[in-house]
Parts: sequence; C-alpha cells; structure tokens
Amino acid sequence: MIIIMKPGASKEHLDKVIGRIRDLGYEEKLLVGVSRTVIAAIGDARGKQQLMTLEAMPGIEKIVTILKPAKLTDREYRKEDTIIDIKGVKIGGGHFVVMAGPCSVESKEQVLEVAREVKKSGATILRGGAYKPRSSPYSFQGLEEEGLKMLREASDKTGLPVVTEVITPQDIDLVGKYADMLQVGARNMQNYDLLKKLGKTKKPVLLKRGMMSTIDELFLSAEYIISEGNPNVVLCERGIRTFETATRYTLDIAAVPIIKKMSHLPVIVDPSHATGKRDLVEPVSKAAIAAGADGLMIEVHPCPEDAYCDGKQSLVPGEFAKIMKALAPYLELAGKKIQPF
Repeated sequence: MIIIMKPGASKEHLDKVIGRIRDLGYEEKLLVGVSRTVIAAIGDARGKQQLMTLEAMPGIEKIVTILKPAKLTDREYRKEDTIIDIKGVKIGGGHFVVMAGPCSVESKEQVLEVAREVKKSGATILRGGAYKPRSSPYSFQGLEEEGLKMLREASDKTGLPVVTEVITPQDIDLVGKYADMLQVGARNMQNYDLLKKLGKTKKPVLLKRGMMSTIDELFLSAEYIISEGNPNVVLCERGIRTFETATRYTLDIAAVPIIKKMSHLPVIVDPSHATGKRDLVEPVSKAAIAAGADGLMIEVHPCPEDAYCDGKQSLVPGEFAKIMKALAPYLELAGKKIQPF
C-alpha cells in the first residue's frame, strides 16, 4: 500500500500517519521528494482495508494499492528515476555509466594497466573480480583479498570507483572495505541471506539477473535489498539461458524497456557475458543504448588469450577505445551522457 502525502504536509501530520501505520502492524518506508512524501506500508496484505481508513487523516492526498509483490521497486512507489551516486559517478536519470575492466584480477600490473586504459577511453567505473564463482571447481576462483587490494590500489591511482562481486554474507564487510559498489552475480540473485545483509549496508549494489530468472523475480530480489533499508540498487541484464547456442547466453534486450517502464531503478547491460564473443560487444552495446539502458559493463584485458577466465569475450584496450567512440552518437541520440572525470 502506498500513501501519498499532500504537498507541504506538516511533520505533525506525517508523524501521525506513521504512528497509525505502526499501530496497524505495518512497517513504513519513506520516500521524501521535492514537493511531497510517499510512504510505503509494508506488511500483511490482509489488513489493507484497515489501511484504507487512513485516507481520511489530515495531510494524506490519496492511498494507492499496489498488487504486485515487489512494491518498493515499482513505478507506483516512485515515479521519477532513481539516481545512484558512486563517489560522484551517477547512474540513472540520464546519467550513463560504463563499467570496464578484467573478468578477474590476475596481478597488480594487469589491473592497473587496464584501469588506466579504460579511464582514458571514457569508462567511469573499474570492474574486476577477486572472488569468482565458477561452474567448475577446478577453474580459477580469484585472488580473494589480495585481488581486492589490487583493485583498491588501481582505484586510488586512477580515481575510478570499484565494483566487484561478493559471494557470501560473511564476505560483505571484507569486500566492502575495498569496493565502492558490491556486485551480486547471476548465480547469487536468489541468495536471500546475502541480499538481506546487503540491504543493511549503505553500499550501492549491482544486482545481476539470474540466467534462468524472470524479470519479476529480479524485482523481488531487489526488493529484499531495498526492504532492509538500502535503496541504492542497480539492475543488470546479462543474458538468460535459452536453447540458442550461437551466443553464450541470450541477451533479453526487451527486458531493458520493460524494466524502465515497470521500475524506477537504473538498469545496465553486460554485453560481454551475454554474448561471450568480443566481436558482438559493440552491436549489442548499441542496441542496449537504443533500448534505454543506463549503462554498460564491458570486460577488458591486456592479453585476452592469456586471461585466467572469459578471454573470448574480453576486449583489448584498443578495441574498447574504438567501441567507446562508436557509441558516442548513440548516446547523443538517446539524450544520455557519460559523466567525465
């Protein structure tokens, strides 16, 4: 249930409404806008008739029933686009972000070289994996804390904020010590213990869609994070598993405008993981911009043939630079800008 306060409603009116919501056994989530405040009443839907009686209280403009399971991610809760700020880099609301870097951190020299090159070409966030959940237990699993230290050093030297994956709830504090944004990978999208603990942090979260998950399930996973108190969530479409074998996964490009229509949260696209082929990164990135994406996540490696993982989809820095130039007119047509450093 969404309670919309009148423009200029007093603090006294707001406090009384919140008190009544609590009396009825609900929890309130406030969204304070420029002209009005919106309150989401979270709890058992069976009591919605009692909540409707609040409409007569002073200061309330109207009450809206949201029947969808995910309420805090919904456009009914927040009409304007949410803008996520990561150390000055904005995502959403016309601000476009490019996250670029190696699939996995392999050495101090490797990640620093890539960070400098992608920044030179216009990337605004450094991505890199220190913890790598892999399909095979025999594949490279990441350098863990040593990798995090390397990412932090590259960030400090280039000024690029860092996004990296966290796998378990126990690792959140450690990874958060080094990273500016915490990534939930596709395999962990429905790791609810992880999501709930991320909701208790203030760190921005990049939530990747599971390879066999629906859009509604993605929204519900985001709801776990937001309902615990962390509104700083960016969604990521990275391809889903279908019967098609021409690409690594099938990029659900239609998911981008659907998410933009249904939710206020920013959504970015990962063309590297979706296609698994470096020659498809450019056309798919153009399609993502045309579909309304708020950013891209692209893998870049100085020597892809020697990469510990995902070399086939990684670009060398020169290829990344060419793609960034090729994307410029598409961004202009879409009315979006990459925030320069």
